[in-house]
Amino acid sequence: MKLVRYGVPGAEKPGLIDDAGQLRDVSGHVTDFGGENLSDGALDKLRGVDVNTLPVVEGTPRIGPCVANIGKFICIGLNYSDHAAESGLPVPKHPVVFMKATSAVVGPNDDVYMPRGSTNSDWEVELGVVIGKKAKYVSEADALNHVAGYCVINDLSERHFQNNLSGNWTKGKSCDTFGPTGPWLVTRDEVGDVQNLSMWLDVNGQRRQTGNTSTMIFTVAQIIEHLSGLMTLHPGDVISTGTPPGVGMGMKPQPVYLKVGDRIELGIEKLGQQAQNVKEDA
Repeated sequence: MKLVRYGVPGAEKPGLIDDAGQLRDVSGHVTDFGGENLSDGALDKLRGVDVNTLPVVEGTPRIGPCVANIGKFICIGLNYSDHAAESGLPVPKHPVVFMKATSAVVGPNDDVYMPRGSTNSDWEVELGVVIGKKAKYVSEADALNHVAGYCVINDLSERHFQNNLSGNWTKGKSCDTFGPTGPWLVTRDEVGDVQNLSMWLDVNGQRRQTGNTSTMIFTVAQIIEHLSGLMTLHPGDVISTGTPPGVGMGMKPQPVYLKVGDRIELGIEKLGQQAQNVKEDA
């Protein structure tokens, strides 16, 4: 299933995309897509609904973040060897973990706002993993059974805040609007092999990132095993699993960063596409 949340910010309704690409309203069967509504049992009940009986949503409503009330937004850094190289950093021996504030989360096509004083804002297309079942001390072999589905995330990053304001990366990752998520939460049964998905990102129509999840240093299953040994993962937690090479910080002969008026477009095979316009924050 391709699950979606649509409507004005803060009042999104749950829907799904049918086989013909139409948006259908499922608010008569589920209140929202978050927390325990992402469990296997809840999703199985939704699978039992005849899609043809669901109301078609007319027009082109705004698409919101595909997960409601995200509990933890956990990010993995330097998880593609080529990206580590362009960052001038060694390949990590263990997953690099940092947090992104959930207040950064916006819809996949919402505007992105440059924070005050920003000169080094950057782009990062990433595979998002949405937890559907509580995970604590899970094995790599069992890890994917705790996943509800997958989505596209743009892990926007203010590099000066991230690297020069003392402390950890969270400062540069948590600016308002720096977490576009969606358009869809695609359930794991529909995705198939999550370690073989192509991904891309363009800025102003120029290809900046091209990659595939097959080149991740730590697989989704290994990441979940590692994280669940550090903290309990709950339904509705989101993990952003790292970005392939091509970020602005790594461009030669000098970095190229986002500016007001830019347009970012990105996508991942089977998971849909995003597009954001870059604007100046008030």
